[in-house]
Amino acid sequence: QVHLVESGGGLVQAGGSLRVSCAASGRTFSLYAMGWFRQAPGKEREFVAAISWSGGVTYYADSVKGRFTISRDNAKNTVYLQMNSLKPEDTAVYYCAAGNSYGSSGFRVDQRWYDYWGQGTQVTVSS
Repeated sequence: QVHLVESGGGLVQAGGSLRVSCAASGRTFSLYAMGWFRQAPGKEREFVAAISWSGGVTYYADSVKGRFTISRDNAKNTVYLQMNSLKPEDTAVYYCAAGNSYGSSGFRVDQRWYDYWGQGTQVTVSS
């Protein structure tokens, strides 16, 4: 089992920045690729970004590319999502997720691939 807890959400003005974190406990964090997803009111949950177990490979949704940065610190069992140049359309509940990559650098954007999920943290961007 991997237990994930997100933090760092809040209210920010458009153009501002925010960093959300996801702390993991349980099985060896470094075995897992990590992803961030988000769900806006009335919409389906969507992929935002993912990072390989080593941190060497990252991938972003087109909507956040160039504005968001995913990173991880395996010594602290934590993954981060730095969000810059925020827009009102970034308003959503942000979830982190862990998927076992079995030592490979691969991961998926399909949320069904991920085994464990956090409870989410609200990010609200005002115009």
